[in-house]
Parts: sequence; structure tokens; C-alpha cells
Amino acid sequence: MAIDRKISPPSDWVIRFTPAIRPGGTVLDVACGGGRHARYLSKQGFRVTAIDRDVSAMSGVADIEVLEADLEDGSPWPFAGRRFDGVIVTNYLFRPLFSTLTESVADGGVLVYETFGIGNERFGRPQNPNFLLRPGELLQAVSGRLSVLGYQAGTVNIPSPAVVQRIAAIRRSSVTDPIRLPAP
Repeated sequence: MAIDRKISPPSDWVIRFTPAIRPGGTVLDVACGGGRHARYLSKQGFRVTAIDRDVSAMSGVADIEVLEADLEDGSPWPFAGRRFDGVIVTNYLFRPLFSTLTESVADGGVLVYETFGIGNERFGRPQNPNFLLRPGELLQAVSGRLSVLGYQAGTVNIPSPAVVQRIAAIRRSSVTDPIRLPAP
């Protein structure tokens, strides 16, 4: 029986860049937690795969492929050879995955990444520098691999005060590829 938990609403950043993902495409929600983005994207008509080391909050959720795996234990990437039209990462940082995540974005696909940055320690968790992005780190992670659609870095107050970095970037197979830009 599924546990009834209140699921937080999806991130405004994810909502903003969802239209850039190919309609009906495949989306990977990395470190999905309670599944707020997986559920949102599934309702938008995407074929969603969600992964986390604890997927108990996702039990009984229909129409989402759910995989329980620890991405930090040195095991091989469970999606080797698979590419996704969208890769979503929020509130999670494991630097050794940067290359793998960008390589998991299909031609025309979009990476939407949002997590905490240095300076967040004054607002609360996370405070450990291992879990806080350095200035411009997301830009460096996609440099030469993906084209940036949007980037923000700084202090936010919604949903609560925090220091964040956010990026949305697309893999273009050629410079003439059409880009589905979201409304500002």
C-alpha cells in the first residue's frame, strides 16, 4: 500500500523549462526523492524514469518507471547507452555524475539542473561544501557539451531563503536545430 505523503509542488525552474523538452519524450528524474518532478512530468505526457536510493515514496505510482539505486556507491550507471529527451536534477549534487548526466541527454534533449550553492550555509542545510556548488560550476559542467538556454545563480526567497544555481541546457546536433524556448 502506498504511503500518503504530501508532495511538494514542482520547482518553478523545472516548470519553466518543461516546454523545451520534446513533447511526449523520455525524461529521467535523478535523485527523485518523493517524485514531485516525476509526477508533474508524467502528468504533462512525458515517459518518465525516476531514480533514487530510496524510492519508497514512489511505490504504487503508475506510469513512471522507478529504479532504486545508489548513484554514489561506485556501481555502474544503470542507464548506460540510454539517452533521454530531458534530464532533471534538483537539490542533489554528486560531482562525479556531471559528465554522465550530460552524456545522458539525447540530441535535442534538455538538462534542467537546480541545486544549492556556496553561501547557502547561512540559511540552513546543506552546509557541507561537498554539497554546495562553487560559483559558475554548472556552467563549467556543461561547457563544450550543451548549449545554455538559461542560467541563474544567487539568493532566492521562494520556497524558502537559499543560495542556488540553476541551469537549463540543450544538446544540439547542429547549429540549425530548432530550439523550443520557454516563455520568460
